[in-house]
Amino acid sequence: MEKHKRESEFDNETFFEEYAKMARSVDGLEAAGEWHQLRPLFPALEGKTVLDLGCGYGWHCRYAAEQGAKAVLGIDLSEKMLESAAWRTRSAAVTYRLCGIEDYEYPENTWDCVISNLALHYIADLDTVFRKIYKTLKPGGTLLFNIEHPSFTAGVDQDWIYSEDGKILYWPIDQYFMPGERVTNFLGCIVKKQHHTLQQILMGVLNSGFTLKAVEEAVPPEGMMDVPGMEDELRRPMMLLVKAEK
Repeated sequence: MEKHKRESEFDNETFFEEYAKMARSVDGLEAAGEWHQLRPLFPALEGKTVLDLGCGYGWHCRYAAEQGAKAVLGIDLSEKMLESAAWRTRSAAVTYRLCGIEDYEYPENTWDCVISNLALHYIADLDTVFRKIYKTLKPGGTLLFNIEHPSFTAGVDQDWIYSEDGKILYWPIDQYFMPGERVTNFLGCIVKKQHHTLQQILMGVLNSGFTLKAVEEAVPPEGMMDVPGMEDELRRPMMLLVKAEK
């Protein structure tokens, strides 16, 4: 694994251990509330090459291999995540590399599909990343990403407002049109993310040369409504799913 300049919150031992307890960390894609919407957006991957930006545990890398992708590269900034991904992976088609999204070289006309799940909201300069992704995709290639929704990243402390007896009242939004760093407390740790408006995200994709094919806001499936807290996810969007083609 090569050295990198940036650091990942996921290499914080406390944060990593708490994240590992989440349902999506334990049970994978089927436990992710957005998967029922994200899966149909994938293009046919048989014989294709796939780049996963911020691959984490490698769930989407392994899914791509299961769908017949001939070569899959997952990059991530976290050594702990990549160690876990490698341990979980049996397919020879999948390789992992310690590398930040901003630091990858994006070789021209190389990949058929670039995917990114819940990683781009850590990136300050999305426009540059979108342009690099466009360059590295083959003609007709697909960009598919899931990013925290602007309504979520603009949330004050990314938490609800509660009544005195602990009941959820509403989700507060502030400084929506002021993009930049947001510092939150997630899983007992301080986590830094980047807020982007909806216009910045979608126009960043379009201005890079892509054609938008789908824009969806994640809605938990009916079958997950019995999961604690999931019903409250219907009160505001948490994730934004975007599919675009070169």
